[in-house]
Amino acid sequence: MTEPEDEGETGNANKGTTNYPLVNYSDMNEEMIMEASEMCVTACEKYPNDNCAAAKMVKRQFEQKAGVGWQVVIGQGFGFEITYDLNSVMLLYVGGNTGVLIWKCA
Repeated sequence: MTEPEDEGETGNANKGTTNYPLVNYSDMNEEMIMEASEMCVTACEKYPNDNCAAAKMVKRQFEQKAGVGWQVVIGQGFGFEITYDLNSVMLLYVGGNTGVLIWKCA
């Protein structure tokens, strides 16, 4: 009798509405990681079908907090090779499969 309940719980978990960030790599300090993660989650929730709009939102907010020169890429399949300023890069995943790359370059 517990199997139908388990199936329902599993079905809900697979629908992917959890948007907690998973930081894959960062050399930022903890405070910046937390702020950037919150910005990314908010943008991806606000624009779930428009990665460009979400990236613009994150870029504008981050530049207001940490100065100009920030770059943002949001998507579900990309590789990267970048040159960045020290202590200014972060790769995280939101909602399981949406990657967000933030970095600053001079």
